[in-house]
Amino acid sequence: MAGIHITDIEAAINYWRDKSPSPDGITLAPELRALAKVYALLVFCHEEEADDASLALEAMAAWQAWYDTTADTPCIAICSTSQGDAMCKGCGRTFEEVQHWLSMTPAEKRHTWRRITLDATSWRFGRYADRAVERA
Repeated sequence: MAGIHITDIEAAINYWRDKSPSPDGITLAPELRALAKVYALLVFCHEEEADDASLALEAMAAWQAWYDTTADTPCIAICSTSQGDAMCKGCGRTFEEVQHWLSMTPAEKRHTWRRITLDATSWRFGRYADRAVERA
C-alpha cells in the first residue's frame, strides 16, 4: 500500500494556505489544522509517508481537495508499453501501472508520480516538456 509522501502533505498545506489564508496570522483554516497534525507527526516520528488508510477524515478530505487540482495522469500519449516495453519511454510508468491506472488509489498514483519525477528520464521530462513550455 502506498502512503502519502510528506512533500504531498506540504503541497496540500500550501494549497490551503493560498485558498484560505489566516485572517489574523494565527488562526488556521480547519483543513490546514488537519494537515498540520499529519505533517507534525511525520516530522516528529522522522517518517516520510503517512498511511492514507489511517488519516483522519478531515485531513484526507483536505488532501483530496488538493489532489483533485493536480494532473491525473503522467501520460503524454506516446506509450511504448503498447510496443512491448516494460517501462513506458513517454511517461515513465511500468506496464502494470499503465494497465491499472484507473483502479489505483490517489495515494498510489501520487507514489508513481513521485517515482517518475525523481527518476526524470522519461520523455515527459525531456524533449516533450520543452514543447509544453513553448506553447504556454
